[in-house]
Amino acid sequence: MDQQNGRGAVMATGSVSLSKAMWRGFLGKCPNCGEGHLFGRFLKVAEACDHCGEELFHQRADDFPAYLVMVVVGHLVVPAILAVETAYAPPVWLQLVVWLPVTLVASLALLQPTKGAIVGLQWQIGMHGFEASKLRREAGALAPVLVKADARGLNRGR
Repeated sequence: MDQQNGRGAVMATGSVSLSKAMWRGFLGKCPNCGEGHLFGRFLKVAEACDHCGEELFHQRADDFPAYLVMVVVGHLVVPAILAVETAYAPPVWLQLVVWLPVTLVASLALLQPTKGAIVGLQWQIGMHGFEASKLRREAGALAPVLVKADARGLNRGR
């Protein structure tokens, strides 16, 4: 691996699978190196990785992470509310006191990891401004193969 000494140049890593890039994003780490921080603030993606320098400002997650969180939390909380209502029939105020905080905490807990996974997805498949990064990764992965092939060709000519 080539280390990078300044912003703008990216250290060459091996091929990063889609699941690995999304998992790194889910954990809030750079999808490229898995070391640097993906977020500068709660939902603000950093301009670049503080470890490898990979540019991250290209991401366009927009409302998709929030939509996914609403779907997941809704599919968990609504059946639970219905089950409690059917089994125990508690008063409405008690339902509100219990389920509103549960919904809020679950939504906030999942929002940043979901956004990180979406940024990892965009980074790995080369969406938006990440195309150049993907091309660099692919070129870096091909370079050792081309060097070996070239070395074999030079050895045969002797």
